[in-house]
Amino acid sequence: MAQTDVLLTQQLAPQTVPACELPRKLYDVARNTGAYTSSGLATAGFRSARYLVDEWFQNCYARYHEAFADRDRSEGQRHESRQLVAATEALAQCTQEDSTGKVGARLQDMHCWKSELQHEVSELSAETDLLLAQKQRLERTLDATAVPFSITTDNLQCRERRQHPDLVRDHVEMELLKEAELIRNIQELLKRTIMQAVNQIRLNREHKETCEMDWSDKVEAYSIDQTCALYHNQSTEVQFYPHTAKFEESASTPETWARFTQENLYRAERERLASVNLRVLIDCILRDTAEDLRLQCDAVNLAFGRRCEELEDACHKLKNHLHKTLREVTDQEHNIAALKQAIKDKEAPLKVAQTRLYQRSHRPNVELCRDAAQFRLVSEVEELNMSLVALKEKLLEAEQSLRNLEDTRMNLEKDLAVKTNSLFIDRQKCMTHRARYPTILQLAGYQ
Repeated sequence: MAQTDVLLTQQLAPQTVPACELPRKLYDVARNTGAYTSSGLATAGFRSARYLVDEWFQNCYARYHEAFADRDRSEGQRHESRQLVAATEALAQCTQEDSTGKVGARLQDMHCWKSELQHEVSELSAETDLLLAQKQRLERTLDATAVPFSITTDNLQCRERRQHPDLVRDHVEMELLKEAELIRNIQELLKRTIMQAVNQIRLNREHKETCEMDWSDKVEAYSIDQTCALYHNQSTEVQFYPHTAKFEESASTPETWARFTQENLYRAERERLASVNLRVLIDCILRDTAEDLRLQCDAVNLAFGRRCEELEDACHKLKNHLHKTLREVTDQEHNIAALKQAIKDKEAPLKVAQTRLYQRSHRPNVELCRDAAQFRLVSEVEELNMSLVALKEKLLEAEQSLRNLEDTRMNLEKDLAVKTNSLFIDRQKCMTHRARYPTILQLAGYQ
């Protein structure tokens, strides 16, 4: 505080007391009254422009005290201003460093979530591609089942052209019907599985798109926060935005922000695991259906083989019986010819015997004797007649037997023709067509 050269009648206040706490001094100005004042009759009604000496000194002291108080207050304000500037500078720097740290921490959080989302998107994309490959296998398998079904239906239709009595519901037909039913069931299963795969692919793509949108938002926010983290007090891009300190009503909280990404990742991972399980199920379905079709195909082929063996054995036996029947027909024809010749050969002896009897019946008188010759001739005629009757009966039997043999021959030939036709249908038509049956790789959807 500067020293004053003016003599003061009163002591100044101590400097330890703040200037702002000094009480304002009140001065009582002397009035112009009394015997030695300028008041009187000459000055009644107005104030003289002159002051007393005490008033002058009091006015000076007031100016000194006012100047001292103003200087003291100014010095205190300057000290407080320096302190406030330093404090606000330190606070601004600390706040900016803390904000920069918070933005950096936010960048780390966003980078972690962004990496998780990117990883999940790549996993979902790869899983969707694998599921698409399985779907293509299902479609190829469904297309491949059309060939076995056409083969089975063609076999059933071909076997409908068998003739009686071979038009039977044998083991082959039962296996063919089982195969047709199995193929229809497999086709229905494959169609349902394809629809399930299509729905799962749609869900995978929807959640992949959701994760991609979340990842895109985080990439944009990461770029913005990264730019914000690089700003400093000497940056030329900064400027005033007075209304940005207000919170947006639609702004999320850190908890809802993290929960949103967690739920997206959880749903995406859940669908990805469902897709993995569906792929495993599809692989099992394709493997089992291919094995079932091949096993049923082998069962049908085995039934066809056994049936063809039975038909071949039946044809062989029919041919053997036909050969024997034909030989018996020939022998019987010879036998009939021999019987007819024997009957014809008996006519002459019968004529001789009957002629003898006729001639001897003309013997006169007593010569008409029943002698031994007469008895023998009579017995000879009876024996010849009996022989002829027996021969004729045998001839009738032989002729009936020949007719039966002819009927048997015709039946054998017809049956042989039926068996040959059945064997041709089963072996040449059906089994040749079944050679086009798809392989296990085609039925599994690999080709």
